[in-house]
Amino acid sequence: MIDKARLTEVVEDAIKGTDMFLVDIRISADNRIVIELDSETGMDIDACAAITRRIEAEFDRDAEDYELEVGSAGLTSPFKVKAQYMKNLGNEVEVVTRDGRKHTGTLAAVGADDFTVEVPTKVRHEGAKRPVVEMVPSVIAFDNVKTARYVISFK
Repeated sequence: MIDKARLTEVVEDAIKGTDMFLVDIRISADNRIVIELDSETGMDIDACAAITRRIEAEFDRDAEDYELEVGSAGLTSPFKVKAQYMKNLGNEVEVVTRDGRKHTGTLAAVGADDFTVEVPTKVRHEGAKRPVVEMVPSVIAFDNVKTARYVISFK
């Protein structure tokens, strides 16, 4: 079986000096390797092909057969690493917490252990006839996130 630590090392070395970052590496029991990468500026097929060639140069298929898939984390796939949150600062996101609450709003800040989503909320001020919509910050710890993903909007 392919050594995941060694594979991670090779991928990290291959993307060093670029704006790409590693999202996930999965290796199945039958040596099917799936590597997800992302980038601040977007991923293209040439970058994926270069990473594939680098991995194939390091891991001999004659010594151990494997299937390799290198691609970008999908636009609608859940966030897995902090860098994906950083990439989506200012964008609309949907976060489901472990207790099942859904927060949909603008990703406003990312800290070491948590992030802030500004959620549009109806607030009624004293003396006002109608409630107004205000952006209310909601701080969510990374370890309390069940899923978080970018919201595609066609406005």
